[in-house]
Amino acid sequence: MKYIWKQYMKVPFVLKMSVGFLLGIIVGLVFKSDAEILRPFGTVLIHLLSLIAIPVIFLTVVQAVNKMSMRQLGRMGWKLILYYAATTAAAVFIGLGLAFLFNPGTNLELPNTQVEEPKAPQFGDVLLQIIPDNLFQAFAGGDTLAIMFLAIIMGIAISWMKFSADSKMQEYGGLLDKVFTAFNEMFYILLRGVLAYAPIGVFAISAATFGQQGWETIQSLLKFVGVFYLGLLLLWVVVYAGFLKLTGNSVISFFKQTKEAYSTAFFTSSSIASLPVAIQSAKKAGISEKTANFALPLGAIFNSDGGALRMGVSIVFAANVTNLHLSVTDLLMIVLVGTLLSIGTSGVPAAGLVTLSAVLTMFGLPLEIVALIAGVDAIIGMGGTASNVTGDIVGAAVVDRAEERNG
Repeated sequence: MKYIWKQYMKVPFVLKMSVGFLLGIIVGLVFKSDAEILRPFGTVLIHLLSLIAIPVIFLTVVQAVNKMSMRQLGRMGWKLILYYAATTAAAVFIGLGLAFLFNPGTNLELPNTQVEEPKAPQFGDVLLQIIPDNLFQAFAGGDTLAIMFLAIIMGIAISWMKFSADSKMQEYGGLLDKVFTAFNEMFYILLRGVLAYAPIGVFAISAATFGQQGWETIQSLLKFVGVFYLGLLLLWVVVYAGFLKLTGNSVISFFKQTKEAYSTAFFTSSSIASLPVAIQSAKKAGISEKTANFALPLGAIFNSDGGALRMGVSIVFAANVTNLHLSVTDLLMIVLVGTLLSIGTSGVPAAGLVTLSAVLTMFGLPLEIVALIAGVDAIIGMGGTASNVTGDIVGAAVVDRAEERNG
């Protein structure tokens, strides 16, 4: 048994998820409604995702923020933040627009799942929810926005202490950094355990769902993937190419010179793992070493265009599956919250599933949707990561040209 477990753990995560999903399809189509007996194994995965999502996001964001000195943001930092805001907004609107146009998930239903229409918060409500009046209550109630706020201000405070001129403050800041790093590593170990079980949970939920829905589920998921990749194409051709043209860069030459970066990101599905290659590709594309070394690590932490686009398509998919009629304003608010939650999770395994779990929980939508999307998560994650890395390099090119003009 130990040998089997070792061999199982050696198999790449992408392959395990794909096999679990495909086996679930086969079992569901063969046994039809009898496959419902497997659903409890899928419910276990849903509970585990609910348990792990918030702590992983909180600790990762604290670590991401406290790694930077506030001085590092400076003039280049604000330009990059404006660029990230623009491309993220474009990705959100592309994702929502295409999802409304093609409506993925309209023919799919989740059996035995009743959902009340979630009340998406208004802007004023969101603003008030961001700042909690009780730290422990925020965690106990799973108040995601408040938890994100706490993560950011704690990260800033630790950063300030670490980079303080006072040696005692530096010592305390270093100690807190180690404590949060230790907690982060612990939850990463737990997350790896959840991901080790994930293929089994995906197999169970896909078998139970396909047993009830049959080919309609396959068609809905293929439509979901198709809409997502069409959105990525528009993001590259319209948004990224548009920024390059505005700053006087050759679009074709740029994409040729950076192909190693986005191809590595595509096949590894990790912005962090692709970072060394991305920095080299940026320099090859004519971006200064100073800008590349500053902008690309910052982008790997804070920029997630692929995640924002994915969130737009996923939430419309979830609304269609559960027959909820949300206004454009409601959907936009949910997607923006989801995009905010994705900050700093680039290095987290299966970050898209973790973030989506937190968003669906926050708005009372069923987590079975996460398990369904998990079946095609590998395909989505590859394209999304390639877009994140490409967007980071484009941002570095834009800022580099702006810095040249400023002398």
